[in-house]
Amino acid sequence: MSNVLIIEDDNMLGDTLSLYLTGEGYNVTRVTQATKGITQLDIVQPDIILLDLLLPDLDGINPCPLIRRHTDVPIIVISSENNISERIRTLTLGADDYICKPFSMQELKARIEALFRRIEITRLQGKGLTPEAESETDIVLDLARRMITVNGQIVEMTFSEFEIMKLFYLNRGIVFSRYALIQALRGTDSFINERAVDVHINHLRRKIEQDPKKPKLIRTIWGIGYKFMQ
Repeated sequence: MSNVLIIEDDNMLGDTLSLYLTGEGYNVTRVTQATKGITQLDIVQPDIILLDLLLPDLDGINPCPLIRRHTDVPIIVISSENNISERIRTLTLGADDYICKPFSMQELKARIEALFRRIEITRLQGKGLTPEAESETDIVLDLARRMITVNGQIVEMTFSEFEIMKLFYLNRGIVFSRYALIQALRGTDSFINERAVDVHINHLRRKIEQDPKKPKLIRTIWGIGYKFMQ
């Protein structure tokens, strides 16, 4: 049974998370401050941390670097801040995933399980075991020249396709809902909606997948969205 440490000062959300994850079979401990979360690390020995981005004892300071100094346990940040630059910044500061409020409990569970799968793959690789290769496709993204190559060949992409691919490339293995992709493109593609996102994904698969009908790079996470697996 896995241990979950929730650092969340919103009592309604904190109680909801605790009840749901306990019902799903997790051992759950919840605190309301970053400093209290740090004191619980040795006691709880969490397998994963759910971390609110704004906590009362840090006066608006991003808590990821502080938590990361004390543990390498996977961190999923939960925040009402859906600005893409803040999400990317938080990931670079030590978070392993980022989920925007409001969200469904099912999506959160899927993200937790995805992180645990990644940890298991890393563990197997550390023992010299090799999981089945996802794909032999070599993709390189050049941000400065806004260029993508697939197996050494330049692939032409529309502005929106490149923006989606950039988001995937910089956040490999992270599940993005259609809503998150729409928010990422708002301001650059005024016609973006869920249907348009699916169309862009289909176009991307035709351009980068060995078999677009059986995609191994851009995976569909049913009921949630997509993630990039390279």
